[in-house]
Amino acid sequence: MSPTPPDEPQIPMEAPEGQPTDLVVEDVTGTSLTLNWNPPRNIGPTGLAGYTVEYCKESTQTWVAANKDLTTKTVLVIKNLSEGDKVQVRVKAVHGNGSIGTTVLPEPVLIKHPIDAPKIRLPRNLRGTFIRKAGQALNLSIPFQGSPKPVITWSKDEQPIDTAHVNVRNGPVDTILFIRKVERKDSGKYKLVVQVDTLVDEVVLDIQIVELPGPPQTMKMLDVWGFNVALEWQPPKDNGNSEISGYTIQKSDKKTGEWFTVLEKHHATTYTVSDLVMGNHYNFRVFSENLCGLSATAAPCKDTAFIPKIGKSFNLPVYQEKDFNEPPKFTQPPADKTATAGFTTKLYCSVRGNPRPKVSWLKNQMLLDQNPKFRALTSEGICTLEIRKPCTFDGGVYTCKAVNAFGEAVVDCKLEVKAVPVAQ
Repeated sequence: MSPTPPDEPQIPMEAPEGQPTDLVVEDVTGTSLTLNWNPPRNIGPTGLAGYTVEYCKESTQTWVAANKDLTTKTVLVIKNLSEGDKVQVRVKAVHGNGSIGTTVLPEPVLIKHPIDAPKIRLPRNLRGTFIRKAGQALNLSIPFQGSPKPVITWSKDEQPIDTAHVNVRNGPVDTILFIRKVERKDSGKYKLVVQVDTLVDEVVLDIQIVELPGPPQTMKMLDVWGFNVALEWQPPKDNGNSEISGYTIQKSDKKTGEWFTVLEKHHATTYTVSDLVMGNHYNFRVFSENLCGLSATAAPCKDTAFIPKIGKSFNLPVYQEKDFNEPPKFTQPPADKTATAGFTTKLYCSVRGNPRPKVSWLKNQMLLDQNPKFRALTSEGICTLEIRKPCTFDGGVYTCKAVNAFGEAVVDCKLEVKAVPVAQ
């Protein structure tokens, strides 16, 4: 394309020194173009009036002024362009004497949005195998970045996804993969491709849909001996699309018909059930288990195990009868005590013996059981003598005597009763 269309009159120009220098494109967007340049090397004595910027689209022959009035700045933004246009640009330096120096960009400029390379921000929980149980909803939101708006493509196992079953919603910053109710057939490798122009970023999601496993196969009884039964079975035909994590073995006594769990999460396909009861008949069954849980049904053992009774005599041991009889013995004697006249006081001691000994109290070797001033009590081996409002004459040596058929025991203590001093 010629910088000057044929229908435009030629304008005399100054020497190349009067032209703008270092004309460059500073920025390009989808609707604008920013130019930058430096003043002419030779301005002359008349000075510089300003600059005029013009552009011409590739599909036309018409030059359009980007600024109506002269500008003295050396940067200008050409606006209102259309994305995809190719424009030729020139800058004219208008000198004070009316002469013009023109600088033209050597190549047309393509108007388009700047490209920001696409980048998928894969969540951490999707970087490994993503497991979902059959019947649940699958809702995966994967953020990305890129400019202009990227083109999003989903595929499953290198084939386009079934949009009748799988819903995809693409937003400006993320894409959502949604399945209302997942099935085993939804397992696979899902590829997400984010493309901007010729730049591409992609990730592969490994999605595994699992469900309850089938029951084990052909459970049988290998041997019965003593109180033990050896069992064997085969892994299930259908593992529920997940590794079998173990087996649960149960037993049932034919008398009650109730099932009891013998062992859970057993990894081998053989097991010996022990500690069975003699004379009982037993049935057995086994469940398989994966991360979804136990199989809906169990594999039963067709045979019934009978634990026979073993003839063996049992003689009860002979135990020598223990003699629990013992004479009285004071475990805690009464302590010497000082009381105040007119204030009730008590003496305490403890005794044991079998049969239960008879307890009596004496003062200065005189029996007190008929004196109403004294009250004797015995409870659980604790002997108590209550002296009601003693006077100084009630002091002396008190004796507690315990007697049964095997002997007697005696303990003493001293009681001092002080008179209350009278105020003068």
